[in-house]
Formats: sequence, structure tokens, C-alpha cells
Amino acid sequence: MSDSKLENRRIVVGVTGSIAAYKACDIVRMLKKEGSDVKVVMTRNALKFVSSLTFETLSGNEVIKELFPENKTIKTRHISIAEWADVILIAPATANIIGKIASGIADDFLTTLVMASRAPVIIAPAMDYQMVQNPIYLDNCRKLEKSGYKFIPTEEGPLASGAMGPGRLADFNRILNEVTSILLGKDSLKGKKVLVSAGPTLEPIDPVRFISNHSSGKMGYAVAEAAFLRGADVTLVSGPVHLKHHFGVKRIDVTTAEEMNSEIVKRASESDILIMAAAVSDFRPEIKKEQKIKKEGEFTLKLRKNSDILLNVAKGGKPDIVVGFAMETENGEESALKKLREKGLDMICLNNLFDEGAGFGGETNLITIFYRDGKSEKLPLLQKWQVADKLLDRIENLL
Repeated sequence: MSDSKLENRRIVVGVTGSIAAYKACDIVRMLKKEGSDVKVVMTRNALKFVSSLTFETLSGNEVIKELFPENKTIKTRHISIAEWADVILIAPATANIIGKIASGIADDFLTTLVMASRAPVIIAPAMDYQMVQNPIYLDNCRKLEKSGYKFIPTEEGPLASGAMGPGRLADFNRILNEVTSILLGKDSLKGKKVLVSAGPTLEPIDPVRFISNHSSGKMGYAVAEAAFLRGADVTLVSGPVHLKHHFGVKRIDVTTAEEMNSEIVKRASESDILIMAAAVSDFRPEIKKEQKIKKEGEFTLKLRKNSDILLNVAKGGKPDIVVGFAMETENGEESALKKLREKGLDMICLNNLFDEGAGFGGETNLITIFYRDGKSEKLPLLQKWQVADKLLDRIENLL
């Protein structure tokens, strides 16, 4: 398994004559970073906004601009690229290109390619708000959606015209999420409700200080995305982190352990699978000071235990599968097995803070999975999204 989610995936990026054409440069860069092989097709009007050299540099491939280029004999290039592509992403897409595709017009390379290809087509429009609201444009979008074309809705905000409203090209992460969903999505968890916790919790000492840990939330976010890509209805309860979640995942933000406990317990009985990847603070200050504590003399902080979320889940309506995580620094197996038994878990994922590649904040993880029946399995060092996939494979086997 490769280190990048979209390794060797073949993606055509169609760029059309919108002021947002410059944003396609970042889209191409983003897809290349994920390991994709990207070929860019530009319309004649797109070339008025960005040069083809820019996209050739970013993609590492020749940019295709003409259906019948001068001094070249290319008989069926549109057919060969149509067969090559795993997905076609048109971003930004103008009202003009959408109207032409909806009407079956194939008068340039991009529209001819779309007509010839059997690959999924994702359309990310960008235009002024009056055009987005035009009934002819809306009819064309509905027509294409009925034919299986996937649209990524525009966003609201300041537009090139100076107006405010809908029409902005969708956020890059949303575009990447959609491409990932099309290429990697499957239905193995369709109909299942998956509840995931992620990130740290913050326990306030006073208005400016708190107790927490170094959790980045990356493992839990990877699990939530992987579950969504398998067709699950996913709810992510997240502590304070600076991460973007997959747009298809329902995210609930919390701060303290008690807030996370409340949200998890409330939803656990309605869930089929619970995966507790959050690094929940074990303790909180007994008293939160209402004013900032001054640096005067000695200060003693008295702590109180937080609620044990998994024990509270066990008391209520328990999901079919409950998975825990255990980050340890010593006696890891003993601690993990104790937690597995006492909290009635089906699986627990153990990692050690001191193992290279398994600490907080990184892109990789090194885990050992312990099962209720006494079996265990040590996974190699993997990217966190790969760990999430492996974990969900094991959960599906239990189901």
C-alpha cells in the first residue's frame, strides 16, 4: 500500500475561462501531492487567465489545449485520454462549459473528452452570483446531475465583480474530498452509523490556562473519513484541533472531557460502531478560577478525575462494536488488555509514545490491535489513513 491516498490515480483536470482559473494551480498541486498522475486540459478562454506553462510545470505533463493542433497528427487523442482517465474534474467550470456539456456540444477538446469518456465527471463551478441563480444554468445542472454528473456547489463570499453572494469556487479540501470519495468510496459500511472521537480535550484552570495533551486529532479524523468513504453515516466528536474534516462527516466540536462524555453517551445508543480515538484528559482542575491566577508565591493545583466515557457507554445502550485506543509509555500490553476487559471493548489499539513514528502529531502510526477473544495483531508503521483502513477492515470482519 502506498503512502499517498491517490497514488497512481489518473486524473484529468479541465480548466475553463473563469477568473478562478488561477485556483486550479493549487488544485493540481494538491492532487499531485496525493500521488495522482494529472493531465490538464485548458479551454481557449482559460489560456487568457493562466498560461499552459504553469500547469505543465505543476503537473509534469503536456497541457492539452486544442482538438486539432497545428503541425501535429494526433488521430484519436481525445479517445486515448478518455480511456486513460479514472476521473475528470472540471474546476473551475463556467456556465458556458456546463451548458455545452448539458446540450451535447463537443466543439473543443474538453467537451469532446467528456462526451467520449466513461469516467466519473466532477464539476466545480465558479461564476458571479447572478449567473449561479440563472434558471437556465440551474436547469442545465439538474439535467447533468440526472445523468450522473457530480457537482460541488459554489460557496458564498466576495466575488470578482465586487458583489457578495454564491458563486465562489468550492474550498480546495472539499474538492479533494469529492475526488477521493469518487475514486476510493465503497459501500461496505452503507447503512451503518459510526461514531468517532478525536483530538485532545482542554480542562481550564483559569480564563487563560488549561491542562491538555499533545494529541493532533489526525488519527480520529482519518478514521472518520475512512468510514465515510465506505458509505457509513459518520459523526465525529472532536476536541479543539486545527484540522478540516471530510465534508460528508457530521462534526461536533467540544472542549472539555465532560462535554465529550455528554456528546458520546448521548449518541452511542443510536450508533452501530463507536471508535474512541480521542486523547481524553483523565483529570481536570477541581476548581476553575474565575480570574487569572497571579504569579505570586507557590500555587498548588488540585485535580479531580474526569468521567470514564467508555464505562458510561457500557452502562447505556452500547453499540455493536466498540473500539478503544491506548497511548502508553510503559507496560503497554498489560494496560491495554486491562482496559479491553474492564470497559467491555471489542478491540483496542495500542501504541507507544516512544516508538518512532507513533507519537502525537505525526502522519504515521504504529499500533498493535488486541481483540476480545485474546488474539492480537501488530501492524507495520503506516500512514494514519492506512491504519484507519486496516482498522475498518478488522471491524467489518467482526460485523
